[in-house]
Amino acid sequence: MEILILGLLLFLGLHLIPTAPALKAPLVHAFGENRYKGLFALLAALGFILIIVGYARAPGGTRLFASSIGARHAAPLAMVISFILFAAANMKTHIRAWVKHPMLLGLAIWALVHLLANGHGKATLLFSAFLAYAVIDLFSVIHRKSYKQFTPAWKFDVIAVISGLLLALLVMTFHRQLMGVAVVPWGV
Repeated sequence: MEILILGLLLFLGLHLIPTAPALKAPLVHAFGENRYKGLFALLAALGFILIIVGYARAPGGTRLFASSIGARHAAPLAMVISFILFAAANMKTHIRAWVKHPMLLGLAIWALVHLLANGHGKATLLFSAFLAYAVIDLFSVIHRKSYKQFTPAWKFDVIAVISGLLLALLVMTFHRQLMGVAVVPWGV
């Protein structure tokens, strides 16, 4: 469990730096913009790897609460929405123009549904940490009015919806192979 905790602290801690401009500015000044981004990416990748390894190695832990049947049934639709939001986050979509921060909203949906659908210790730690991060960062970007203006184009919405749907179906199909839990009847 220690590796999982270390990975979460590193990965999410790094991602919280932009929520505190007074913390980020000196780091960018000290390292330079490009070195800061490179170091950020390298350490974030290390944190992500530690999360994956730590989660795989950690015992399930004590069941902290009963798994929500409603969350388990809602999960496939919630994941389709999350993946569409993830896809729309970096394209000039109407979805992004309307939602403003689709990646954070998608992450919050993903984390909340997975949190409620599980209930054992390591899952609760993982998904509650990501949910807390998404909520904190969402409030921060709204407070800082951190939003890039752009002109949306419908073709990007079509790409986001199709790619998000296909990726969600792919992940659901192979969820048992990837995560050890079958989540849809057609899963392999």
